[in-house]
Amino acid sequence: MHFENQPHIPPSTPGGSTASFTSLDIPHRVKKQRGSYNCGRCGLPKKGHVCHLPPTPGTTTTPTQTPTDSSVSVSTSRPPPPPRQQCSNLRRALSFDDSDLRCDSPEVEIDESELDLFGSGCGKLPVSCMWEILRRLPPAGLVAAGSVCKGWRETTKRLWRAAEELRLRVPPRSQPGFVGSVLQKCPGLSRLNLRLESDVDSTMFACIAFSCPNLEVMEISTSEAAVNRITGDELGRFVADKRCLTSLKMEGCSNLGGFVLCSSSLSTLWLSDLHCLSKMVFNCPNLREISLDFSRQENDSTDLIAMVDGLGRSCPRLQNVHVASVRLSHAAVLALTAANLRGLRMLSLVLGTEITDASVVAISQSYSKLELLDLSGSSISDSGIGMICNVFPGTLSRLLLALCPNITSSGIQFATAQLPLLELMDCGMTICDLSSPYPTCDESGDFELQTTFKNKLHLIYQKLIIKHNRLKKLSLWGCSGLDALYLNCPELVDLNLNSCKNLHPERVLLQCPSLESVHASGCHNLLIEAIQSQVSNNFAAMENQFPNKRLADGSKRVRVPQFMSQQPCDEDKKRRRIASRPCNVLVD
Repeated sequence: MHFENQPHIPPSTPGGSTASFTSLDIPHRVKKQRGSYNCGRCGLPKKGHVCHLPPTPGTTTTPTQTPTDSSVSVSTSRPPPPPRQQCSNLRRALSFDDSDLRCDSPEVEIDESELDLFGSGCGKLPVSCMWEILRRLPPAGLVAAGSVCKGWRETTKRLWRAAEELRLRVPPRSQPGFVGSVLQKCPGLSRLNLRLESDVDSTMFACIAFSCPNLEVMEISTSEAAVNRITGDELGRFVADKRCLTSLKMEGCSNLGGFVLCSSSLSTLWLSDLHCLSKMVFNCPNLREISLDFSRQENDSTDLIAMVDGLGRSCPRLQNVHVASVRLSHAAVLALTAANLRGLRMLSLVLGTEITDASVVAISQSYSKLELLDLSGSSISDSGIGMICNVFPGTLSRLLLALCPNITSSGIQFATAQLPLLELMDCGMTICDLSSPYPTCDESGDFELQTTFKNKLHLIYQKLIIKHNRLKKLSLWGCSGLDALYLNCPELVDLNLNSCKNLHPERVLLQCPSLESVHASGCHNLLIEAIQSQVSNNFAAMENQFPNKRLADGSKRVRVPQFMSQQPCDEDKKRRRIASRPCNVLVD
């Protein structure tokens, strides 16, 4: 929106008392009016000035000719007033690509006298409508709107004060004071999301702590070029000072060294890129979700066994646990099972190559009500999958077993047959062809794990048959050892076949009428064409599905148009819903 041309809109102010408006509805007065000192055509001072612009129908030459029943229109060539130029630097600093401002607070009470700021007559916008429009602008647009006129400036100030959630992308080489100046506009801020492309240090934390006294949710994500210099002591002080903080998510925590977190309000904690932590103490009795993502370096010296043991003693209400580390072992799993977390519902232990079927036995004996189990990157086999199916048939809805080299198609088929509540399954890089090159790091995400597939004892070219009534998402990315695939899943929505290079086009059968997207990057053209053909045929079949009725003489059956069918309304709605979502085959 271009705000520099907006002041020519005539606001209605009683008696013309608001001097910051460029043009006003000026009623006729008996006493003499003082004229304008600037030219009405070009805006330059009148003294010693000969205007070179011809008069236009929309521009008045003298203020004494102002009519009483119409507003004065100012030429668009007039330069912007000085107050707008003072905000130019801030406007450029807030021009983010992915910024967002949300005012989730309830409607602010507005006095009746304030309605005159925007006017209430024909062609005038009431302040309530202006509020709804401006509250949907990003910070860049909101700052620009505040430089239009006094009424807009007052409304934007109210919006900043009423904002409860703010999302900012901090550009490179920005000063810490920039974030502080923005946060000071929002004293009621409770949710903050920062995307930092510059380095993070204690000064940034101090600005956030000072400007947001009632902060409840904070998320800090960093770009690849940014460095997070926050130490463990600084993080501990920040968490201890924020008595209302319930959720903390932060990336790039490679310089923590060690930390002690004490908070009675914190319920969600996500820390990524952790490395060589000397101590980890959690004194958070209300913590329900924790995610600790360690670096992929082999020289990581973090004691995960002591960490897991401390979690069990100080965080008894944990429900979701995610730990990603190459140092995960069976001993760490035993320490977790000894913690006896009664409310645990989601368990994710990723990249632990020393996690075996014995670890699955320990997990199944201690936690029998898991809804999500992620053992990607482990060394479990089909026997471990059998134990999972025996313990969690009535609770498990999400099973992730990517990067598990000892799993075959038989184990995958057994899991889908024995877990009736399963809705999501990830088996990426489980059925691999040793003669084919491995996927890039974009697919597997870890170069270190590729060496574990050299000792696979799988038979190349396996077939996979899955029939499931509730499965919605299935991922088979990187399964280059898969030769045939037969799916009968009426609720399947998303299918990932990236890098399935050995799938034969004539041995692929997809009976999935609800499919919305099929990922086929890295597959050969014949397979992609076969998938597109099957998907389009399924869509056409569902689109043209009409009931058949036998003629009166019983000679033959004919197809009845949809408007003549007597089927229930719910079936018609289901048919229209399925037919209105064609499937997309996504290729590079």
